[in-house]
This record gives sequence, C-alpha cells and structure tokens, in this order.
Amino acid sequence: MSTTTDTVAALERGASLRPETGGFPYLAEALRQAGVTRYHHTVSSATNLFLTGTGPVIDQAAPLCDGMTDVAPFDPEAVVAALRTDQAGKSAYHEFTQALWAAGVVDCTVGLTERNCTYRGATGEAYVENYPHVGI
Repeated sequence: MSTTTDTVAALERGASLRPETGGFPYLAEALRQAGVTRYHHTVSSATNLFLTGTGPVIDQAAPLCDGMTDVAPFDPEAVVAALRTDQAGKSAYHEFTQALWAAGVVDCTVGLTERNCTYRGATGEAYVENYPHVGI
C-alpha cells in the first residue's frame, strides 16, 4: 500500500470509530496508529499535510476563500468556543473550520505523539489544547 492509501484508510477508520461527541481523539489515534506523527492544516486553503514515517501526504479540499481577503484578528475565546461546539458534536468539520477562520486561526498543527493541537493566528498568536488518549 502507499502512504496515501494508508492515510486515507486511517481517516476512514477513525471516522467510523468516533462517537458523535468528543470524537477527535479517535480520529487522531487512528492516524497515529497508521504512522502519521503530525499533521498541519492551513485553514483558508483547506489543506491538510500529513507527516508519516514513509513520506508526507497532502489532502486538498475546497478553500474557504477565493482570492485576496482580510484575516480576522486572533480571538482565543472564539477559538475555544469553536472547539467546544465541535467537541459537543454540534458542528460538521467544514463548519468547525469556518468558525476557526472567523476566530482568526490561519493554521493548526496536531502533534499525534504529544496529543495536542496548536491553533495559530496570522501574527504568531497561538492557543494550544491537549486531547486525551483513547484506545481503539
């Protein structure tokens, strides 16, 4: 199998195992078990870069904006609100990324070994949140 095939299979496995609420750790653990050590999400372009031991894999979805646009100021309270809404199962992934964009988040990095997510603003601001280990 290719690195891309392994990553897609891990995403599908994580999606099938995750509960409606608090599901992100299941997705993250499926990726970690498939050899992904870290992934980086660029919010405006909806690009995920998965780093694995056998090579990087990129996933490009439909961008949130087209052409030049203003970036909202980083609002850590709005970041936390977007996270809690998602953790409660009250937003789909696209809605979650739109809420992050509105909160001034330009990129996110998920450390699958460290089990944390770092949400960054355009001028270096950051909010870091750890997520729990789950067994799958």
